[in-house]
Amino acid sequence: MTEPDPRDEDLFSLVRRQAARFGDKNFMSFGDGESMSYRGLEQRIAAVRAHLHRAGIAPGDRVALMMKNSLFYPVAWLGIVTGGAVAVPVNSRLGEVDARYILERSGAVAAFIDETTDVVARAAAPDRLRHLWTSQIDMGAPVPEPGVHAGTLANIQYTSGTTGWPKGCLLTHRYWQRMGAAAAQVMELNDTDTLLTSQPHSYIDPQWNVIAALRAGAHLVLLDSFHPSTFMRDVARFGVTVFYCLGVMPTLLLKQPPAAEDGANALTRVYCSAIPVEHHATLENRWGAPWSEAFGMTETGLNTAVLPSEHDRCVGTQSIGRALPHNEAAIVDEADRELSPGEVGELVFRGLGFMEGYHGDPEATALFWRNGWAHTGDLASRDEEGFIYYRGRRKEMVRRGGENIAPVEIETALSAHPGVLECAVASVPDPDLGEEIKAYVVPRADMEPSPHELAAYLRQRLAPFKVPRYWEFRTHLPHTPSEKVAKPELERDKAYWAERTIDLKD
Repeated sequence: MTEPDPRDEDLFSLVRRQAARFGDKNFMSFGDGESMSYRGLEQRIAAVRAHLHRAGIAPGDRVALMMKNSLFYPVAWLGIVTGGAVAVPVNSRLGEVDARYILERSGAVAAFIDETTDVVARAAAPDRLRHLWTSQIDMGAPVPEPGVHAGTLANIQYTSGTTGWPKGCLLTHRYWQRMGAAAAQVMELNDTDTLLTSQPHSYIDPQWNVIAALRAGAHLVLLDSFHPSTFMRDVARFGVTVFYCLGVMPTLLLKQPPAAEDGANALTRVYCSAIPVEHHATLENRWGAPWSEAFGMTETGLNTAVLPSEHDRCVGTQSIGRALPHNEAAIVDEADRELSPGEVGELVFRGLGFMEGYHGDPEATALFWRNGWAHTGDLASRDEEGFIYYRGRRKEMVRRGGENIAPVEIETALSAHPGVLECAVASVPDPDLGEEIKAYVVPRADMEPSPHELAAYLRQRLAPFKVPRYWEFRTHLPHTPSEKVAKPELERDKAYWAERTIDLKD
């Protein structure tokens, strides 16, 4: 069966096509056991469209989604966008100020909420939101088929805000189709697979998981959130064959004690962004499946990946693979001149399936797209065969004296210590060197290594100038919705944490 080109098909047509093809086959299950078929998905999405139509929501209107994970979340999302309105996912853990920023900037006129977000949503935009709905909506009468097309705006998707206030990425139906198609192809998804996702659905990954599963005819499992202690148990329970994860998730999984489900799973492959280099082989050996890197951004979709035929050569190398066919990659200097193989510079892309720009911010859009390339802000190098190697974030580089130091290198080495549950490395001002290195560590409760022990551990693995001077031990680290450490928040409570910071030079 020949599928429509993802550049030409809207999401309404995709849902209708796959509902006709797969009918009563189970499409999606929630962690509590609730499920729905492909045909059921189409019907529930139609009910949401009818609900919005009766409420006077017109094509182009912005409708926020501020809920915790549930089976209703992707239904509401697809109901909004297949009706021609624009979805604005909002992290359910945001406070009043953060939520107000997104609701007001996006121009949201209504929102789907739940019991966990009701109070914050009402306080964040009391005069703006005409409607606040929960998942309890009537099926209602059907409405005429929407006039959406591939170029119709689907989402104003706000970034995690790791380097400042979040920016709203304008994502069309074509964007989601391209990303879902690329992911399904890279993952080699088919209608026998069960795919699992556990991140907050306000983040981009669960959304492209929905589209990838839809396109492949696969079964999708959605968890309420990521729970390290029960995650692999759920993988075994649902017969999951493939999942995607990122950030600290694999490190936290490895910290869990060995269990029977480690070997009793149906996994055939795992895709991840930022696989801990020193633990890459350990992850594969423990759960009996290959782990491969993939790289993408909200702004650019899925851009690079390690393909199955390339897996063996990339294990433990920090390679994020090569550019996928729908786009091209380059490594450039600060003047956007392409660098030679082996040189470290900024990773840039151009091609198909990218965002249309930042909502209401033409200056940021122009800066991001300067000289015809999408600028990621990530540092990387490339070898002669086109394999790309991630080297850290440009804005996070620590400039200590005459040395430029990538925090990700220190974090990778530090997280390999058995007594470290989670860590982050950042710069702090220094009158002599300009910047010094500070490590934030969440230790394992049963080990609690000292900073002197950890520093000695790093000296065996890194150059001396890369060993942090300052150490701060915490019970937890702040995270963005994408499970990355929210580094701007690390120093917000300086007064509280000051007495807990240890200077190794004292």
